[in-house]
Amino acid sequence: MQLRAPWLQERLPLMASAGWDALVVPLSYGLVYQWHHGNWPQGGLAMPSYLVLWLALSYLIGRYSKPSERKQRRPNRVLLLLLLTGLLLTTVLGGSWLLGLPVTVTGLRSQQLPFLLLAGLGSWAGQRLLLLRAADHRCWLLVASETEQAVLINLRRTPQPTLWSLEQLEQCSAEALGSFQGVALSERLALSLEKLSGLMLARSQGLPCTTLVGWCEEQLQRVPPELFCHETLLLGEGFQLQPGRFSWRLKRSADVVAAGSLLLLSAPLLLLAALLIKLQDGGPVLYHQVRSGLYGQAFTLAKLRSMRVDAEQAGARWASRGDGRITPLGHWLRRTRIDELPQLWAVLRGDMSLIGPRPERPEFEDELERAIPHYRLRHWLRPGLSGWAQVCHPYGASVEDAREKLSYDLYYLRNGNPLLDGLILIKTIRLVLLARGALPLDPSPQLCHTSQP
Repeated sequence: MQLRAPWLQERLPLMASAGWDALVVPLSYGLVYQWHHGNWPQGGLAMPSYLVLWLALSYLIGRYSKPSERKQRRPNRVLLLLLLTGLLLTTVLGGSWLLGLPVTVTGLRSQQLPFLLLAGLGSWAGQRLLLLRAADHRCWLLVASETEQAVLINLRRTPQPTLWSLEQLEQCSAEALGSFQGVALSERLALSLEKLSGLMLARSQGLPCTTLVGWCEEQLQRVPPELFCHETLLLGEGFQLQPGRFSWRLKRSADVVAAGSLLLLSAPLLLLAALLIKLQDGGPVLYHQVRSGLYGQAFTLAKLRSMRVDAEQAGARWASRGDGRITPLGHWLRRTRIDELPQLWAVLRGDMSLIGPRPERPEFEDELERAIPHYRLRHWLRPGLSGWAQVCHPYGASVEDAREKLSYDLYYLRNGNPLLDGLILIKTIRLVLLARGALPLDPSPQLCHTSQP
């Protein structure tokens, strides 16, 4: 089975930062322990427990995320938040268990504070060095048609790539190409033999060359639908999640096992939520809605009701921030994603998967298909409870948001595999724990529908 991971390249420095912390934290613990007890710690759960706690907190507050995913937080402030949280948790959980001292002012000052400061300083210095070494401030050269340039010019990327036409590339010297980090070419353009030979020579000398689709996959982890041509869809690499393939069967087996286990574990929580919904207004507990599934076939989806019973009396529309139709309990259900749990039954039935494009309402898809090229390609996969678009793009409610999310769905369609599913699962857990991604963006003039009450 072919495992494609174009998302991995940009995350290698961040993964290296996590690996560095996995060395620094135990070493800091051992040095402080040696300082106080005169010997190196001999086994026990203290050091592994603190390492797991450190790595988990670092991930939750965004230390192992790309700058765009942690909203450009200052590294020093993030590290300070981590240290304060770690100090609070070691104090609450018990200094005697973690560091061999009772929870006293003396214990905090003599062992816990030195340990946290030493680990924090080592972690900060290592991560800063790794990210600086990995940074390349040269921009990419993207050679595209006018239509493709209109799509690429709005990409949020630092440094912003340089956009050229085919004519500009043909007139460019080999020395000028060396000033770029790499070259990405549209598959719709036909190079002259002379320029093709020049690019092949530059590539042999270390200049990265790829397609626009490949560049978007590696640098953005998404592909704007306008960049896909018919040849890429028919002959391109990837697209492994298809019926009959091993990856398809493996994904389905994992869905059944995981969905069944989650339903059993969440049953008490579902019963409690159902009781609260019933007590709130006496209305139905579940909300049923028709959605488009695999190959566009309709299926019925069930969710815990988070809106008033009469929410759609005036017609269907997308939810918005501060939507008055959402009940007080519904706000909490949405933020914690508990309202999504009944969809696990759809996973067991085979209508949905744990990971995949979110299903849309059929009555809205005609409009979206007219506005967005290749929109129906997302039906090549089972819809999911969570997906690459949901963990990479904020909740949106407009045609433009649908276009943006489709770019992530197309990326997943081309690169979906167990490795990427694992990353999506980890990012989903983080979103749920931080109660993010469940609220719409600020109201927009384009809002017109609702994908779920």
